[in-house]
Order: sequence, then C-alpha cells, then structure tokens
Amino acid sequence: MSLFVKICGITSTDAASAAVDAGANALGFVFADSPRQITPSLATDLARDLPRHVEKVAVFRRPHRNEIESVLAGFDADTVQADWSSLVGFDDRPVLPVLRDLDCPDCDGQRILFEGVRSGVGERADWSMANQLARRSRLVLAGGLSTGNVGEAIAAVHPFGVDVSTGVESSPGLKDPRLIASFTKEVRRIEKEMVNI
Repeated sequence: MSLFVKICGITSTDAASAAVDAGANALGFVFADSPRQITPSLATDLARDLPRHVEKVAVFRRPHRNEIESVLAGFDADTVQADWSSLVGFDDRPVLPVLRDLDCPDCDGQRILFEGVRSGVGERADWSMANQLARRSRLVLAGGLSTGNVGEAIAAVHPFGVDVSTGVESSPGLKDPRLIASFTKEVRRIEKEMVNI
C-alpha cells in the first residue's frame, strides 16, 4: 500500500525541492490568510520545475468563487482544496474538499481532506471521527501531524494519505528541509511495515 503524502504551505524553492526529493506526492500552496500565504505568481515560480507527477494543490479557506477563479488565472493548479461547501458545483478542475466533522453525505469513494477545527495551527484532528470517514472515502488526514506521531495516526485512522504543514516547520511559514525528509521517510517506513504484516 502506497500512502499519499502532501506537504502543505510551500513558500520557498528549498521547501519545494526538499519535498520532491523526499518523494512527496503533492505540494500545497496556500492562498488563505496564513503565515504561509503566497501570491499566484510566487506559486507559479515555486512550481515551475516540479516533476509532472507531483500534484500542485491550491489551498483556500472558505473562499468566494471569484477568489478561486482569480488565483487560478495566475496559477495553474492541478487541484483546488477548500471547504466542502465552497466547492459545491465547482467543476473547473479536480478538487480536494476539506471536512472537519462527519457531515459528508456524498463522499463515498471520494478523496477528501480531514483536519482539525482550526486550519494551519497544528491542531490535531479527531482520529476516531477520521477513521469512520476513512472507511468509505479516500481520506487524507491532516492536522497536528509530525514525524513523532504520524505512525500512530496511520494506525488509528487507516487513511489514504497524510498532509503535513506545521509539523515540518522551524517557525510559522518556514519549512525545514530536514523535517520534511524525516516525516516522509517515516511514512514510507510505515508503508513497508504495512506490506509485511
């Protein structure tokens, strides 16, 4: 089983390169109010040399539709991540809906992101709730993950993938390449253990 790994809140070429070198499947570029917020032009620069297999995710928090459209006019994201309600009827490109509770009547088989009540502050999600959703969706677990707890999280939730931001930072908004490498290495180590069980 191969776990999907997303490194979110990329703000520098060093972070982008570290994530790619570590084997991340996706990079998140934040356009919401956050220490990690960047402009579409900077996101384009950071993503310019990414391998085609690395997914570029435009990350929003409760955006208006025109906000999404404005960003996408300047940054050619592969996927749009935003609150479930903000993406209803949005079909311009693939989406990654964000959930924080069990209110998900239409998520069977879909890829979703599950996180804590507050985004981008390292708040741990409810793993029990996440496990219930993971049984019927391709759930990407976010919220408070780090190298130290990602193994426990995967064992508790059985997610499709994991998403990390604050857990690989040396300070808010500043990714540490060594932490990115250690987090991804730990996820890949857990994958091997799962195969051998």
